[in-house]
Amino acid sequence: MSRLQRTAGLGGLVYSTEQGRMCPTCRQPVADCLCARSAAPVGDGVARVARDTQGRRGKAVTVVRSVPLAADALAQLARELKAACGVGGTLKAGVIELQGDHVERVLAELSERGLRAKRGT
Repeated sequence: MSRLQRTAGLGGLVYSTEQGRMCPTCRQPVADCLCARSAAPVGDGVARVARDTQGRRGKAVTVVRSVPLAADALAQLARELKAACGVGGTLKAGVIELQGDHVERVLAELSERGLRAKRGT
C-alpha cells in the first residue's frame, strides 16, 4: 500500500505516492477526476461578452464569462473563438480571454452555435 498524506484537520486525500495529486472530492487522481467532467454549468445560461482594459496597460481584451458549458467543451469553444477571430487568447478559471476588441464577432459566433449571449460586464 502507498504512503498517503492527509491535510491537517480536513481528512481529505491529497497525495498518493503511486498516483500523485488526488482530487479531494471524488478521491481520484487529478488527471482522472470525475467531478470536473460532471460539473454542471453554473449561472443563468447566458454568456456575457465584454471588452476589458483594466489591469492590461490600456490594451483591449474581449472577455467571455458564464458560458453554460462543461470544462472540455469550454476549452474547445475557446480554441474555436480564437481561430474565428484570428487572435491569441486563453482560458482561465472558466473565463475566455481573447486579445483585442472582438465583442461583436464573438456575439455573432456564439449565437451561430446556439448559445445565448449578450453584452455584459
